[in-house]
Amino acid sequence: MKVTKLSQLIIITALGPPYPIIPQLFISQIKHYHFITFSLFSSLIMARNDLKILGAWPSPYVMRTRIALNIKSLAYDFLEEQFGTKSELLLKSNPIYKKIPVLIHDGKPICESLIIVQYIDENWTNFGHSTLPSHPYDRAIARFWASYIDDKWFPALRGVAAAQEENAKKAATETVIEGLVLLEDVFKNCSKGKKFFGGDKIGYLDIALGCFLGWLKVNEKLNNVNLLDESRTPGLYKWAEDFCGESAVKDVMPETDKLAQAAKVIWAKISAQASS
Repeated sequence: MKVTKLSQLIIITALGPPYPIIPQLFISQIKHYHFITFSLFSSLIMARNDLKILGAWPSPYVMRTRIALNIKSLAYDFLEEQFGTKSELLLKSNPIYKKIPVLIHDGKPICESLIIVQYIDENWTNFGHSTLPSHPYDRAIARFWASYIDDKWFPALRGVAAAQEENAKKAATETVIEGLVLLEDVFKNCSKGKKFFGGDKIGYLDIALGCFLGWLKVNEKLNNVNLLDESRTPGLYKWAEDFCGESAVKDVMPETDKLAQAAKVIWAKISAQASS
C-alpha cells in the first residue's frame, strides 16, 4: 500500500543517513496524502539533529544564530549564559575567544555568529531558503558589508551609549548616521527593489544588520536621538519594519523596553568593572 511505503519513507528519513532528495519527494507525498502533516515530518527530521545554542537573549550576535535556525525551521535548545560569568560548557566549546554565541551540533561546537549563519545555510540546504547569495560575487559583497557592520558601524553605535561627554556622543551619533546612509545605498544595490538585502526573503546581510535593530532602538530611546530616520534613509526604514515583522525574527527580537532595562544593567556592570 502507498501508506505503508510512505511510512517506510518517514522511518528511513528520520533514522537513516542524510538523503538530500528525500525531503522534496516527501513533501510532494504529503501534499497528496492530507492525513500526513508537515509538522510530523519536521518533528521526525529534527529528532536527528542535536542542536544547542549557548547564548544570552539580549545579544545581537546570538540573535543571528536563532534567526538562521528559524529560517530553516530547525529546533534547538537555548542554553542561557549569564552576563559576567562563563559556564564550563562555554569555556570548553569556545576556548579561544570564550564568547557567545556557540552552536553545538551533535556535540561539535561552531563559534562566531557569521560563521554559524553560513554553517547553518550550507549544512541544511533542503530546509527553508538559502540566506547566502547564489553567485560568488554577490556572496563576496554580502560578506564585505557584514564585516563593515561588525567592524565599523556597530562599534560606533556602541560608542553612542558609552560616550561620557556631549561632544563624544555627538561624534559617535554622526558616525552611526553616516553608516546608515551608506547602508541605504547598499540596500538599494543588493535588494534590487525588493523587500530585503537578500531579495524577496531574508538573506545573510539582512541577518547581519537586522540583529542590531533592537539595540538601535534602545540607543534612540535612552539617548534621545533619531538614528534611523524615514526621510534620511527611507529604504532602510521600511526594511527594518519588514524585517522585524518576519516570523523567523519577531519571536526572538526583544521588546525595546525590556532590552533597555537589560542595557542599563549591562552598562552599569561594565562601568563598575572599568572603574575598579
